[in-house]
Amino acid sequence: MSTNADIIDLCDFYASPLGITAARSISLALSPLWRPISEERLLGLGYATPYLSRFEGGCERCLAFMPAGQGAERWPAGQPLRTALVGIEEMPLGDSSVDRILMIHALEFAENPEALIAEAWRVLAPGGSLIVVVPHRRGVWARFEHTPFGSGRPWSRSQLTGLLRSATFTPHAWGEALLFPPFRRRSLLGFASALERVGRKFWPIFAGVVIIEAVKQLHRGIPVTSAAKQRKVAKPVLVPAGAGAGARAMLCKRET
Repeated sequence: MSTNADIIDLCDFYASPLGITAARSISLALSPLWRPISEERLLGLGYATPYLSRFEGGCERCLAFMPAGQGAERWPAGQPLRTALVGIEEMPLGDSSVDRILMIHALEFAENPEALIAEAWRVLAPGGSLIVVVPHRRGVWARFEHTPFGSGRPWSRSQLTGLLRSATFTPHAWGEALLFPPFRRRSLLGFASALERVGRKFWPIFAGVVIIEAVKQLHRGIPVTSAAKQRKVAKPVLVPAGAGAGARAMLCKRET
């Protein structure tokens, strides 16, 4: 079991030269996976705000949920608050209420990874996508504790695939990032972009993070257990919806 990252450490890291370079590397790897969803409802889980700011354009709404054990920051600056401190295994959202989830700095710290993925499946709309970014078990970054990617439980591709398939997610696309060492010295970060390009060709198996996009399947049944019956259900923030405006309209036609 791993403890959550601390919000102060996360903020400090992403404000540092190494953190800025790391966010750029991961964002470039996310871009090919970010298929447009019309009027989507986007949810960031863990500490996703450095990336939500880059990908929220065109969203109907965008929220950032941060684990209670981690702490939360105010986001976005100078605008109405869109962050919430939650138990990410029992989120205050209705079933099928968001179109896309970006999960980063979350799964590696989860006490119960299966419950976290099951909760993501519950709130995700049919046909919606879950994008997970986790430290790579074979990567160099998982071996250094001066970045948040050196904390928590690192994952391999096969472990992550098995976890997602157990919740009837279908892995759709893969990516990797952080193919340069986590340099402490600012002067060495000038080589990061070149090493990232070379690393994608020659040593992708040693990437610092692995990224996967998985699609929610429609055939999964959610068993009603005695524990589920006793669980206090928070009032939903969002109402159920399909995967984007087009899917929501299609679902309405089917019902009529």
